[in-house]
Amino acid sequence: MADIVNLSQLAPILLSLASATLFAISIQILHQGLRHTDSESGSLVQIGTTTICYWLFAPWLVESWYWLTPAALLFVIVGLFKPAVSANASLLGVHYLGPTPTSTLAATSPLFAAAFAVLFLDERLTVPIVVGTMAIMAGSIALAQRGSGARRGNWPLWALGLPLLAAFVRATGDGVTKFAMLDLPSPHFAGLVSFSVSLIVASIVFGARRRSLPKLGRRHGTGWFALAGTINAVSVYCLNLALQLGDLIVVIPIVSASPFITLLLSVFLIRRESITPGSLMAVFLVVPGVVMIALGR
Repeated sequence: MADIVNLSQLAPILLSLASATLFAISIQILHQGLRHTDSESGSLVQIGTTTICYWLFAPWLVESWYWLTPAALLFVIVGLFKPAVSANASLLGVHYLGPTPTSTLAATSPLFAAAFAVLFLDERLTVPIVVGTMAIMAGSIALAQRGSGARRGNWPLWALGLPLLAAFVRATGDGVTKFAMLDLPSPHFAGLVSFSVSLIVASIVFGARRRSLPKLGRRHGTGWFALAGTINAVSVYCLNLALQLGDLIVVIPIVSASPFITLLLSVFLIRRESITPGSLMAVFLVVPGVVMIALGR
């Protein structure tokens, strides 16, 4: 009996780590694709591939009555804003503020998730979870300081709200997904609906800008984005399943450690980056932070 209890508590942690790791891998793959095409075209291919992955398994994992539930409407609402609004807000933040302030302010996402969890999901904060969340956020900020593209002091005050908006939309989207799955516990359906809506939104925006569709072929980079989209589909499924099985205040801070995993891949596997004082500080903050959250329940 104790083993079953421990497994039920451990599963959301492992799924969150798996989601963060897969997302970090997809980021590295996207970096390869961006050598061949622009981010907007690549994003459309990535979202489209993720959507196709979910539809391929829909005949076995989706019941027709799912579409008539209130949860389906909530998943649609999530798809309208995430990733369309969050991604564009982040890009605009980089444009006006530079990468370092944008990444730093984006690290506040777990705070918004914690507020949503306490206010709407009746989840309980514990001291280890609070300390672990703050440690992960501090580690993310330490990693952000490696950037050198900030335009210090030259941005409009309102631009500070862009990365905060992106963090808020991501955290709230995950919170609404968690809330909807209390009524319809289907991680696959949650991803299917939200990404289908996201694809429609992305296609409309892409067409409104009179962009031509991305060309197929390895030399155009579409293969890299398609691969990243496939991995992203699994990552989001792991995230949604973790949200179904665990608490929002536990899952989101761990998934937010993805930049740290991206750094480890860049340093030890791809060898694109080197160890810096900021990355060392992140190691000593993020790893204990994740452990504290895992033990905090």
